[in-house]
Amino acid sequence: MPASQVHVIIGPNPPGRLDKALARDVPEGANLSRSRLARLIESGAVALADKPVTNQRARVAEGDVFVITVEEAVETDILAENIPLDVIWEDADLIVINKPVGMVVHPAPGTPSGTLVNALLHHFGGELSGIGGEKRPGIVHRIDKETTGLLVVAKSDQAHHGLAAQFEAHTVNREYAAIVYGAPDGADPRLRGTKGVNFETGNILKISTQLARHKTDRQRQAVYFHGGRHAVTRARTIEVFGAPPAAALLRCWLETGRTHQIRVHMAHVGHGLIGDTTYGGRRKIKAKALPQNALDAVAAFPRQALHAAVLGFVHPVSGENLQFEAALPQDMAQLLASLRG
Repeated sequence: MPASQVHVIIGPNPPGRLDKALARDVPEGANLSRSRLARLIESGAVALADKPVTNQRARVAEGDVFVITVEEAVETDILAENIPLDVIWEDADLIVINKPVGMVVHPAPGTPSGTLVNALLHHFGGELSGIGGEKRPGIVHRIDKETTGLLVVAKSDQAHHGLAAQFEAHTVNREYAAIVYGAPDGADPRLRGTKGVNFETGNILKISTQLARHKTDRQRQAVYFHGGRHAVTRARTIEVFGAPPAAALLRCWLETGRTHQIRVHMAHVGHGLIGDTTYGGRRKIKAKALPQNALDAVAAFPRQALHAAVLGFVHPVSGENLQFEAALPQDMAQLLASLRG
């Protein structure tokens, strides 16, 4: 199979292990991410003085010259499926999709088909230059099956590498519309007394905790303050419904992007998402707080009321600043209409 070779010269003061040193010093044009480099090391594709080095933790020295053999991208074994897509933007390097409710992003043992990746493979029709050694879409972030909204997907290794770096550096702008129980308010003493919570200028709620898998339910995430991964969510109340407040429309944005982050954080502060059965979003609203049709709409809402509304990033090839917006899906728009009615 045709292959190319990349030569990496280790610079001064190298990191203490091979994978980190290669990630730092690999030529930018090679478009090899650290995860891709790790796989290449393990497969024996990285050599020093013609001898393969398969230990990612191997020591390196300034001036070492490593040769990386990169095989031509192979066809993926994931099935291409003709599933309609709402394409917001597309060029030779990436595509931005408005994902519908009910669609899983990537195939998994329980969902081998019907996913966004299956749909994209059909949409691209084989016009992929390869991601991580396979001709497949480059998934750099995900949103839950029952969450709607914007996703960017890479079409080449160069785009994948550049987008992944922006997500890792937390420079991507991701804003969500969420409809929650109650209404977060900086004047609420209960909320101000909740660990991990503070309010910034403009009554912006900031939630800062660690997140990790729940100790007994492995399908859920949970808030911790020791261990886990650092997670920061900010939220601003846009509109309040009912008196006393029974529900609110929030604009949430992510400093980090952890699994179920907004859902877990809003439940932690006592303002769970309407419809979110996993994190307790089925609580009762007082009968007189809202009109009956609004109460019925809240009780019947079938999923977490969460939508990825804004996505902004720097184009990884052209350097252009891009920002996209997606209007609320019909079910959330109807829920808001009932709450306003």
